[in-house]
Amino acid sequence: MITIYHVPRTRSARVIWLCEELALPYDVVPVDFSPEYRKSPEWRRLNPIGKVPALTDLDAEGNRFTMIESGAMVHYILERYGEGRLQPPAGTPESALFLQWSWFAEASLARPLGDMVHHRILKPEPERIPAVVEDGQARAEICLDAVEAALEGRDYLLGDELTAADIMMGYSLALAQRLAVLDEKYPNVVAYMGRLEGRPGFQIAFADGERSGPLRD
Repeated sequence: MITIYHVPRTRSARVIWLCEELALPYDVVPVDFSPEYRKSPEWRRLNPIGKVPALTDLDAEGNRFTMIESGAMVHYILERYGEGRLQPPAGTPESALFLQWSWFAEASLARPLGDMVHHRILKPEPERIPAVVEDGQARAEICLDAVEAALEGRDYLLGDELTAADIMMGYSLALAQRLAVLDEKYPNVVAYMGRLEGRPGFQIAFADGERSGPLRD
């Protein structure tokens, strides 16, 4: 049984959403997001850098192991349980694009958004640097331009069908929405986000967090 250690409005939503799309059984353990708990030895045993999510599962011998990093969790679940669903065949051009957009969602788009969260929300007021927010927005907008172009004439990143790359991207775009970086300047992306939000798996994964609520990175 997959166990997902979850905090609303964080990257654990990706893992819940994927399990829903694949109709996999899983357990959710709510996590105290306070700085005190995330620094505790109890939590650091699961996630040594004090962030979320964490995931545990059983190996072939029945031994429980732990993972961190939501993107790695997505790819592990696809490899072990996906049976070819929600990803193209390995080694194909479609698989190359699948990997590209999966990593782009986190490494390229989520990174400047995270800088914005820290310097608009999370850091104490005296430590916030407006120039970091401005730079983060500019970098995020370049990424949204790329997604806007990629979605021209497509429902999803790889065509007419959802893949796990869309699940990876969906979290990052939800964060961009909450920061008001994603707006009507990106009609393809806004329409795409509407399709993602309409999926039951998305709604379950994000059900316990208000989009207008506190931002968490």
